[in-house]
Amino acid sequence: MVQDASHNSMHTPRFSPRMAELGTEGAFEVLARARALEAQGRRIVHLEIGEPDFETAPHIVEAAVKALHDGFTHYGPTAGLPPVRAAIAATVSRTRGLDISPDTVIVTPGGKPVIYYTILATCDAGDEVLIPDPSYPIYESVVRYVGAKPVSIPLEFDRGFRFDPEALRERVTPRTRLIILNSPHNPTGGVLTPSDLQAVADIAIRHNLWVLSDEIYSRIIYDDGAGGRAHHSIASIPGMLERTVILDGFSKAFAMTGWRLGYGIVPAPLLPHLVRLQVNVNSCTASFVQMAGIAALNGPQKGVDVMVAEFDARRQLVVAGLNAIDGVECRDPGGAFYAFPRIDVPGRTSKEVADSLLAEEGVAILAGTAFGEYGENFLRLSFANSRAEIAEGLARIRHGIERLRKH
Repeated sequence: MVQDASHNSMHTPRFSPRMAELGTEGAFEVLARARALEAQGRRIVHLEIGEPDFETAPHIVEAAVKALHDGFTHYGPTAGLPPVRAAIAATVSRTRGLDISPDTVIVTPGGKPVIYYTILATCDAGDEVLIPDPSYPIYESVVRYVGAKPVSIPLEFDRGFRFDPEALRERVTPRTRLIILNSPHNPTGGVLTPSDLQAVADIAIRHNLWVLSDEIYSRIIYDDGAGGRAHHSIASIPGMLERTVILDGFSKAFAMTGWRLGYGIVPAPLLPHLVRLQVNVNSCTASFVQMAGIAALNGPQKGVDVMVAEFDARRQLVVAGLNAIDGVECRDPGGAFYAFPRIDVPGRTSKEVADSLLAEEGVAILAGTAFGEYGENFLRLSFANSRAEIAEGLARIRHGIERLRKH
């Protein structure tokens, strides 16, 4: 007997219940809504997406093309091509003051796999992970997906979006397995000081915890909180390299978001577990893209310096423009390319404000709650756009905030 196809379509096979725990990224959701408005003829100012508006440097592109012609079109070792791992190890050793072996490097298709693999390899159902709040939403998403519990560490506006070490200390329990750090920080632009990192190190060592240190914005620093512009890694503190996974990559510093090239520096006992996860998920990272990574690390760095200088100029434009709006207060971000202003719009949530700014003013930004519960009453703006677009966006935000505060 032939079954009725329409009857079959009414009975979709079940999904795994754990899919309900897997979140998404608000930036891509807002981008999709903004694109839909543009398709209707609206002019939208994009301040939502965290992507450099610069092109990948020509010498990097040329290295990828050469690699294609040279036959780097086949599978490579799961952990990465040896010369690429060596180049990454040398760079991290130089920039963090460490002695990194290439054997502790894993090359991944973007930085996200390092987040995913580290959480899977260190956490079981019922374990707890300390996460800054607000923070990059993928941390909490993956923690919940594996059945572990995210524990929020509030980032304080009056501390430059740094956490109180005592708040971190009092949240450690016998179930804690992992602390996640992100400095410079998405979404706030905050930068942890050396004393902050030392406090975390003391806690991690005392309680025998892993640390995932997301350092993807390590090249984009304006103020390190110690009177300079240096990047400080918790892995550089004695006793921490053997318990810290450093996440970094090429997307932000080298304007290579679409290339999908990242890496982790992983303690030797943990590395085989991440490699095994990678072979199950990705097999390996594209070989010709890896070869372009060598050119990025070892080639001219002027493009990075020019880009960061431009981001700094935009940062100053954004902070001044936001602070000139009644009901808005913005701290200077110490790194990355985000501003996270606090807003006072009575009777409106941050999501309602962000939605109104998109629908009525045509400026795409994110609600602070896209990054956690402590993001309420905040908005996130990316200043990875031209100064002209930023100025237009600020004018629209001013008009929208003034309109909302009147009603």
